[in-house]
Parts: sequence; structure tokens; C-alpha cells
Amino acid sequence: MNAINERLLELEARRTPVTIGLIGAGQMGQEILCQVQLMKGVRVPVVVDVSFERVELACRMANIPAERIVRATDLDTARRAIAGGRCVAATDWQLVTALPEVQVVVDATGVPEVGAAIALATIAAHKHIVMMNVECDVTIGAILRRKAEAAGVIYSLAAGDEPAAILELYRFARALGFEVVCAGKGKNNPLDITATPDSLAEKARARDMSARMLCEFVDGSKTAVEMCSVANATGLVPDVRGMHGATATRDTLHKVFCPRADGGVLNRKGVVDFAIGVHPGVFVVFTTDHARLKHGLIQRDMGTGPHYLLFRPYHLCSIEVPLTCAQAVIYGESSGHPLPRPVAECLAIAKRDLRIGETLDAIGEYCYRGSIDTVEAARAENLLPLGLAKGCVLKRAVPRGQPIRYDDVESVPDTLLARLRREQDQVCFGPPAPAPTPDGGEPRPQNKEPGTRNNERRTTSHEPCP
Repeated sequence: MNAINERLLELEARRTPVTIGLIGAGQMGQEILCQVQLMKGVRVPVVVDVSFERVELACRMANIPAERIVRATDLDTARRAIAGGRCVAATDWQLVTALPEVQVVVDATGVPEVGAAIALATIAAHKHIVMMNVECDVTIGAILRRKAEAAGVIYSLAAGDEPAAILELYRFARALGFEVVCAGKGKNNPLDITATPDSLAEKARARDMSARMLCEFVDGSKTAVEMCSVANATGLVPDVRGMHGATATRDTLHKVFCPRADGGVLNRKGVVDFAIGVHPGVFVVFTTDHARLKHGLIQRDMGTGPHYLLFRPYHLCSIEVPLTCAQAVIYGESSGHPLPRPVAECLAIAKRDLRIGETLDAIGEYCYRGSIDTVEAARAENLLPLGLAKGCVLKRAVPRGQPIRYDDVESVPDTLLARLRREQDQVCFGPPAPAPTPDGGEPRPQNKEPGTRNNERRTTSHEPCP
């Protein structure tokens, strides 16, 4: 089997490139489109966003001549343009899933509700789906992967995103037979669990980005989402609610993220976590009992053990995504995908005292932040998944720092996302338990949330890297 660069050159020579339908022309989509212009054997024949102008801006950034861009609102116009070697600009994402010329669809929207519809339509059209929408993945990834397998297509996380970068190291370690102690990522910005778009407005303007998006990084929601995705793709679990988020350096990661008996912070092996003070980069801490291999690791300057570090000092985000698209089409493989049954859950934790009658807003806004725990803990406490919180109306007050429960809301809005989640729960866990969860209650002592008085967060002065 040839290396992927050689396979792409072969496709270019045969004039049969991998064809990508790109949905979302924001920062992520722009980088994908620009990168593809430098590659052989890959094309993006159609780009979709909420306006033609946004698509055309992305095309200009990618140095696509204006005369090669065709606005299309119907399938026939789009197909004629693609046949003529043009790039289609569209505002209806359903055009992408309907185009026979598209082999793989990239969801770069970042909106869970939209991602559910895109993924389902893509799978129904027997196209591969590359999910940059990790918020959607942690909510319904297992059922989407199940449907993709039934349709004979690939459901994949996106290369360059931290979950896929972590999985690259995890797959390497497990293929060699090593025991994975911890898989994680570095987080460089101060973790402010009470952050709001208002408090970050000035920083967001300086960085020319959405204040809501920046807030999702700063308040810890994005880290919880990413590590939940890793957990559900590997079977590793959060050690405590919210993870430890311990301070470490590149050289101390394997000494910090190891069992307490060996001087680390972990209560057990086989977990996901994140480190403050290490960025950019993702890591896997592994171990082995084999005496000869221990000697070999020492000889390769991996340290004296018993724990060893694999470290990837970069993740290029959207820039790497075309490789996942090629991998799906050429090899029928993913850059990472959920296991059949989730092992972790993203939770919604109240950022402030929430009142009866309030309507919950979006991730990265004012009402709640994301956290993570095992799926067993989430189900035992009847906790509301982070991805389903938006639009829920509270029927009970929720104190600051407490998780929001299904019992605290009138109902979950009946969206496609919610219906797929119900289907996933039924398939993976069977009917819900009839007994309601009692009101209130203190968080489990061993699962104190990072940033509370019982577990003060150490911070650094760096800025986040979305």
C-alpha cells in the first residue's frame, strides 16, 4: 500500500481527485479551502455558508479566481459548474449532500443542531462524513457512527483537531501493546469558569474572533468536549468530574499524569485529562512491565520509568483536515471515531445561580459551562448532556456550580439532535430508569470541579489557541 502522498499523486495523474463538499466557510473552512489549493489529488468543488459573500471571501483567500466561482441555488446549475471545472458557492448545505460529484462532506459549522442534520443527510447519501463539529460528536457520535457503518461509509473525527491528534498517539501506543495510563492535551490559557462573552469582548475583538467562541475555550467547555470525544473513541474515562487539569511542563507530564502511588495525581490508570502550562501539544503517558523493553526505552532516552511520554508538539487544526478526507476515500479509514457505547458524558454546569423560568443559552455564553464525567455517573444523577442544554426552560432553580439535570428543565426541545440522542440512549443503554433523581444534592467529594475553593486553579498568562 502506497503512502498517502503517493496515492494522491496517482489520483492527480488519473484526474480522479478526492472531492470534498465543505459546509462552513468561517476560520476552519477558510483554512481547509486554502490548504487544498496546495495539494495534489484533492479538490473542493462546492463550498456552503449562510451567504454567498462569505463563501466568495473564503475563495478569494484561497486565490481562486472570481471567474471560477459560480453561485448556485439548484442542483443542475451546480453540476454544470463542477463539470466545467468551476467552484460552486452555495447557501443551502443540502446541495452538497445531493451532489453525486462529492465523495466526502466536512461539517465545519460548529453548531450541534446543524451538524446532526448534515451528518444524517450525508450518511443517507452514502458519502463519508468528517466531523469537525465535536460538540455534535460528543452528543450523538455513537449513533452516527453506527448509521455510517450500516451505510458503508466512514464517520470520522478531523485530523488536526486535538481529539484526532491524541488518537494518533493512542493508536500508536496500543498497536505496540503498551498500557495507556493517560491521554490528554495541553491548555495554555487561564481557566475562568465564570467567563462570559461580555468579559472576553475586548480580547475577542483583538483576535478578530467571536466572543462566544473564545468564551467556550476560556470557561473550559471546549476542553471538556474534546476530552469527552477522546474518551468515547478509546474507552479511557475521566478520573474525576471535570478532570484534574494539573499544572505540568513538557518534561513532567509523565510524572504528573500517573497514579498517586507513583507521585502523580491520578486515582487510576486509563484516563483522559488536560494539563495547564503545556501548549501547543497533546500527549499519551504509557507504561510496560516488560524488563527488556524498559531497558530499551531507557536506551532511547525515554526516561527511567515506570511511566513514559509520547508527545505531539503541534496540532494544525483545519490545515490537516484534507488528509482525513483522503484517508476516508482512499483507505476507508477514519482519523478517529466513537466506540459503539459511550463511556463519558459532557455535562452542563451552572455558571451562576439560575432561576426558574430561564431559557438556557448556547455553549460559551452566560448560563452554563461544559464539564465531563463518566457516563455511569451522568446517568445515575440524570444529568443533562451539554449538547442538549440550549433552549431548555428551567422549572427548578440551579445554584452556581451545580450540574443541570433533566429534572431541572421543563423538557428538551424536540430537535433532530435530541431525537438522535434518544435513539442513541435507547440503543446503547436501553429504556431510561423510571425513578426520578432527587432535587439538589452535593457533588461527589472525589469529583470537585476545578476552579472551586476546594481545588483552586493554577493559571498561566498565555492566550488560548482555538
